[in-house]
Amino acid sequence: MFKTSILGAALILVAPAVLAQAATFDPAPIAQATGMKPSYNAKENVYKLTKPRQGMAAVDGWKLPPFLGTTSYAGFTPTGQPGEVMVMGDNVLYEDEVGPAIDAALENGLEVTALHNHFFFEQPRLYFMHVGGMGDAGAMAAAVKKVFDAPERVRTAHSTPATAYPLARVPAESRITAAPLDAIFGKKGEANNGMYKVSFGRSVKMHGLTMGDAMGVNTWAGFAGNDQQAVVDGDFAVLESELQAVLKSLRSARINIVAIHQHMTGEEPRLMFLHYWGQGKAQELAKTVRAAIRLTATRPDNEPARQQ
Repeated sequence: MFKTSILGAALILVAPAVLAQAATFDPAPIAQATGMKPSYNAKENVYKLTKPRQGMAAVDGWKLPPFLGTTSYAGFTPTGQPGEVMVMGDNVLYEDEVGPAIDAALENGLEVTALHNHFFFEQPRLYFMHVGGMGDAGAMAAAVKKVFDAPERVRTAHSTPATAYPLARVPAESRITAAPLDAIFGKKGEANNGMYKVSFGRSVKMHGLTMGDAMGVNTWAGFAGNDQQAVVDGDFAVLESELQAVLKSLRSARINIVAIHQHMTGEEPRLMFLHYWGQGKAQELAKTVRAAIRLTATRPDNEPARQQ
């Protein structure tokens, strides 16, 4: 009875504030910036844009309808500050649309917060890119419009989704020279059949235990091919506060981001994991990865950590 009374009183107190906030917010800038009319959820005070994508993929020959998961959206809710909103959204993308969509978000004031799959065995493969941001309603809506438009630009240039990277394939036999990469990373890496790999551990606490590099709490980079025609793939373990800077750094060098997600639950501090893939000259790729690592607190044993 006591809890019920408190909840009822809280709703009475909060409801007028929500109604007042809704009454003072003008959603016109959202429609003006996007050319789309948002729907309105009065209960949660959310203005929502949706962009269904028809016929994107099939599972076992059954075409996925937009209603069941191939609709991109962005929801806007007023923050209480004049003209300001928080935005959250999800974008359904083909593999070759992911890079342009990430760039559109990062270059226009949005954060990219997750990138992953929602299905098994769909053809073509689909990825889902989650975004968020806070700021002027018109600016946030304009950024969302850029993200919504990115897939259209890709499909205008190439109507069929790509099934491979555009660069030449990496040689089957690997001959990566390790010494220059050791110098770039400031740490001796591992060699295996002409390939090269380096790993930097981080520490987290889980259930009272410390977990680190050997348990998979690490940032790593692996190289194959040869010094002139190499591929790098790997994983960044980053704090939430480090994620956006690392994304921007890697994308500025045209490194492909292929997943953003978590590997653990309940760890302290919370870590996000960012998987990537790039092609080019081995030393140039190593410098790109090293520059991104420097934006985090991850360091070789002989280098002081970056202050957070």
